[in-house]
Amino acid sequence: MLQSILVKGEVSNCKYHSSGHIYFTLKDERGAIPCVMFAGNRGGLGFQLQNGQRVIAGGSIDVYEKEGRYQMYARQIVSDGAGLWHERFERLKAQLEEQGMFASEYKRPVPAYIRSLGVVTAPTGAAVRDIINIAKRRNPYIRIILYPAVVQGEAAPQSIVDGIHAMERQNVDVIIVGRGGGSIEDLWAFNEEIVAQAVFDCSIPVISAVGHETDTTIVDFVSDLRAPTPSAAAELAVYDYRALWQTLLEYEKRLERQMARSLSQARGRAGQCADRLRILSPAGRIREKRTYCLRAEEKLQENMLRKLLRDRHRMEVYIEKMKGLSPLEKLSQGFSYVSDADGRNVKRVSQVKVGDELQIRVTDGSIRARVLRREEDNDVRGKLC
Repeated sequence: MLQSILVKGEVSNCKYHSSGHIYFTLKDERGAIPCVMFAGNRGGLGFQLQNGQRVIAGGSIDVYEKEGRYQMYARQIVSDGAGLWHERFERLKAQLEEQGMFASEYKRPVPAYIRSLGVVTAPTGAAVRDIINIAKRRNPYIRIILYPAVVQGEAAPQSIVDGIHAMERQNVDVIIVGRGGGSIEDLWAFNEEIVAQAVFDCSIPVISAVGHETDTTIVDFVSDLRAPTPSAAAELAVYDYRALWQTLLEYEKRLERQMARSLSQARGRAGQCADRLRILSPAGRIREKRTYCLRAEEKLQENMLRKLLRDRHRMEVYIEKMKGLSPLEKLSQGFSYVSDADGRNVKRVSQVKVGDELQIRVTDGSIRARVLRREEDNDVRGKLC
């Protein structure tokens, strides 16, 4: 009888294994049975199997010897409509989305560097251990405040809301709200409207970390940031202290290089300005004009010396010419210069009378003489006539 049987129920804990097998649970109001569909039987499934779906699975039931429990081995699965939990989920999701609680403009950014972290989750279990271990590993100085909330059952929704309000009073930087994985019923507290409203109204950024990566709750849509797992939530909330320190060291080195380059460029510009100032400053102008004057003075002296030499040479030529015309030069050749008492040059005998006093200049002095007699040279006179 158990080798060919049909079981109708709602899918939960659905997981697609890397080997191709599908593991899930079929349940109703009275019970549940674990199921597996091996990769070789995937041809009997014509759609993507998801949590919350109501299906009819056909196959066999046998004992899983390793754990000593009954398990269904499905060969065919057909849809039987959406499950009750899934219907409630979609209805509340549509209602809250219509109210604008999922709108991106209401999402608060998570601070990059926080000092205090609030965690609303169960005080025991893998989720809180993962959050604390990863947060402390990334930043040993982080302050973690845990609110031990009830995360499953009838009391869970109000307990989660109280935890969010408590974290607000503690004024932490970021709040992580979450728990480990489970079925849709186990996670249903995070699908309640009061929890979604508390997350939406919270003045502090909220990161949802409910279940595994494939699990989706209403809180994931309302929160400011969704993390696939509690471990990922800790990584998103807490910055890596060592990586930040390394980044700061790199910034320091980069800043030093930029400062050195800027200083070098500034020194170059200062040197250029100093050279320009030396050239354009009054003192520089004075030095330039003084240098110009010194060069002009040297050039003037050279020109004057050249002109003096040229004029001296010309004068020497004139002196030589004058010497050829000078009476004194004639005197040195044996001639003399005769003048009367009034100093007039005596050139003819007719200019003097007997008894006139004459002055005869020779090379080394003058001679006073008196005319005793006049004698005319008729040949010279004839020539003169």
